[in-house]
Parts: sequence; C-alpha cells; structure tokens
Amino acid sequence: MIEINLLPGAGKKSRGRSAGAGIASALSGFGAKVKDPYLLFAVGTTAAVALLVGAMFMRQESVANSLVEREQQEVQDSTRHAALLNEKRSAEARRDSVLAQLEVIRRIDDNRFVWPHLMDEISRVVPPYTWLTGLDQTSAAVIPVATDAPPKKGAKKPAKGAKAEEETESAVIPPMRFKIQGITVDIQALTRFMRDLEASPFVQTVQLDKSSLTVVEGKEVTQFTLTGEYQQPDSTATRRQPIALSVR
Repeated sequence: MIEINLLPGAGKKSRGRSAGAGIASALSGFGAKVKDPYLLFAVGTTAAVALLVGAMFMRQESVANSLVEREQQEVQDSTRHAALLNEKRSAEARRDSVLAQLEVIRRIDDNRFVWPHLMDEISRVVPPYTWLTGLDQTSAAVIPVATDAPPKKGAKKPAKGAKAEEETESAVIPPMRFKIQGITVDIQALTRFMRDLEASPFVQTVQLDKSSLTVVEGKEVTQFTLTGEYQQPDSTATRRQPIALSVR
C-alpha cells in the first residue's frame, strides 16, 4: 500500500529529529566510553593552554603595533628637535661672534680717548718758563683680542674656577706708560709740574727719570725726562656727550 504525505515539512522535521537524536546518542556513547579522569583533565588543559596562547599572541601583537607607532612618532619628534637644536646652536654662534666684535669695538672706543686726555692734562699743568720737547709712549700697544669667541667642537670646557681666572687675567690690561721730555729755567717749576701731574685723575706714578743742566741760546736751563702711567679715572671724572651736526 502506498502512503502520500500531504503535509509540507513533515518529513524534514522527522529527519531533523532523527539527526539530533543521532548526535546526542553519539555523545552519550562517547561519554560512556571515556571514563578516564586523567584523559579528561589532559583535554581540558590542552584547550585552556590553546586559548591562553591565542590571547597572549593577540596581546603581544597589539603591543608590537603600538610600539611601532610610538617609534615612528619618536623618530619624527627627534628629527624635528634636531633641526631646532641646530638652529639654536647656529644662533648662539652668531650671537657669540657679534659679542666678540662688540667687545673689540668697545676696547678700541675706550682706548681712543687715552691720548686726548693725557695731552689735555699735561698742557693744563705745564708751569711757566717750561717747554716740552717730546711726549712718547714707552709701553707696547695693547691690541684688543676677542675673548668671547665660541668654543670649537670637541674642545673641553674649562672648569668654573679656571674660566674665572682666565677672564680675570684677560680683563687685567697693563697700564700705558709714557715719557715726557722738556726744559725749564726753574727747578721748582719742575717739582710743581710733577706734583700737578700726579694729582690728575688720568696720570699716576710720575717719576723723574733724569735731569741735567744744559745751555740753550746762551742761557743755562734744566733738561728733564719724566715717566708716568695712564690710569683709568673714576666715572665721575669723565662725561660723554653726543655729537650734534647741523645739516644745511
């Protein structure tokens, strides 16, 4: 006898139920067969280790990616900072060069008033019946040297004490010495001339080098040679004023 199923899906449900029942029966059969606890522990441990290794691998991969990004950022920052440091060193080198040139100009500017002050002071205190025949510099000329030049690369920086000593030695400039030659008819005038020179704020250590009697145009006179040193006066003894030029 032939039977026809007129309900759609009835056969599929029966087949699905039969398949589920087959899997359940297979698992129950496997569970019934596997009764060794050590085997179950080994299987569970293996699964746990596999999960742990996978998690650690994913974490290490994430850390490695973040470190690569950080390294790239640090390299970019280092490149940018290196350019800024080079610009800073270049600016400092230019600044030191300008300061050294200004120091040379300042020393030249300070020394250019030495002889005008000396000649003014000497002519102001020359006594009557006294004539000067010579005025010479006896010390070596001081050449300004730039002491603020930037150090060379690789040169060792001096210690603080040594640097202070070097600056002190460079700042100490020997005084300019000069010699005055002249004649006078009065020996007391020569004494007064020396005393007035010593009292000047621009002159110090005035000494009589030599003196002798000589005849000039039939008259007996005293020929003398004086030595002295130029001294830097106090700031109150000098006054600087700007030069104003009228433009027509």
